[in-house]
Amino acid sequence: MSTAVGTMRQSVVAQEVPMAPARYTGITPVSTAAWHGLAWLVIANLIGVWLAFLLLVPSAGALAHSWSYGRWMPVHLDLQLYGWISLPLVAWLMGVYRADRGGMARWSNAAIWLWSAALAIGCVSWLNGGSSGKLFLDWTGYSRVFFPLAILFLWGVFAVAFSRSVRRAEVSSRAGVLLRGAGLLLLFCIPIAIYAASNPNIYPPVNPDSGGPTASSQLESVLVIVLILFLLPYGITKRNRKSPRWVFTGWVLFVVEALLCLGLGRGDISHHRPTQFLSLGSLLVWVPLMPAYYNAFAWPEYTRAWRLAVLWWWALLIPTGWSLFLPGVLDHMKFTDGLVSHSLLAMAGFVTNLLILSLVMLLGEESDAFSSRWAFLAWQGGTFLYVLLMLGAGWIEGNDPTFTVVPSTARNVLYLLRLVLGAAMALASANWLYRLTRAISARSARTRLSLP
Repeated sequence: MSTAVGTMRQSVVAQEVPMAPARYTGITPVSTAAWHGLAWLVIANLIGVWLAFLLLVPSAGALAHSWSYGRWMPVHLDLQLYGWISLPLVAWLMGVYRADRGGMARWSNAAIWLWSAALAIGCVSWLNGGSSGKLFLDWTGYSRVFFPLAILFLWGVFAVAFSRSVRRAEVSSRAGVLLRGAGLLLLFCIPIAIYAASNPNIYPPVNPDSGGPTASSQLESVLVIVLILFLLPYGITKRNRKSPRWVFTGWVLFVVEALLCLGLGRGDISHHRPTQFLSLGSLLVWVPLMPAYYNAFAWPEYTRAWRLAVLWWWALLIPTGWSLFLPGVLDHMKFTDGLVSHSLLAMAGFVTNLLILSLVMLLGEESDAFSSRWAFLAWQGGTFLYVLLMLGAGWIEGNDPTFTVVPSTARNVLYLLRLVLGAAMALASANWLYRLTRAISARSARTRLSLP
């Protein structure tokens, strides 16, 4: 975590990750995507602190007039998903499709700014009461059209960059070309799916006992994450010659899990059925397998802390997610802070560490933005304590549904600690954004000085 590894980091990354050609002297698309992602993370975290404060002091909501707690909540959630979580993956895809170099770099930067503009338009819409009523699919009215169009623009950049790379034979194998082409077709479906799924008249399968997702839908979601985990190393590092069997084993098991998922029913199915909670329990195999899979790739030593954090959160995420779905447990914890704790474990714990690991590998010398030890510990410790706190609150709430509604000493102490931990996490994210801003500015200054 020390900045002393900066020089070694630059040389190692330069060998492992192709950088933009020298003729492009502007801010790289990877840096732009990382900066925008972190900016949205900071904004979303600050909104989260405001929401936590409103739970303690509801009368403070009058300061925002019609922008109530209910209007801020979709802004908080959607900025985390479409801002922070999405843009680092966009940066990774830019490298996959060769859109981060040469003349395509300017178009990629423009696509990221357009993405953020669409997200800002969405924020205005949600704060003014526009929402489909569907979690993470709140797009409605003009924002429902503009955001998919922004994604289509980015897809067009990828398509042009990919066709250029094929013509120039930048992708050495035919299998690589076919896989990237298939991925491009799948990416084209994303804006269409977002537009269609945002329709409030369309509803996904629902667990009739909990009102939440079914086992099949949760299995689908986790397998998508597993697929991303499997593909991510190919875009940022190389395979080791040792332990190739774990890569092969991982892909075989993924195919088996996918077939299992296809065999499950897609209707409104109860979690009390053994086929539901037992099939979801099959995901436990990934707890030991994922570390073995990742050890089959070459990782620089300076990524060790983030890699361990990813695998540590993953080892917590899968067993706790399955346990919360079990009959009796889900019945007790549904619609409580207990499910909030698991969502935080997934997003702030596992996903955030995974995204930062990818950015550390992609950013080169600018990845020093994530080397602050106190920010690392503040995020990990704050997230872990936050998860424990909300898990405890959820269990109490399952016994007494009025616990979070009626103020009491115990409830106020828990929510005050929640506010403090949220503020610590917001400060950690602000530190990353500040350090990345300085790194980008310093690099731009050196580039200008080196120009003839």
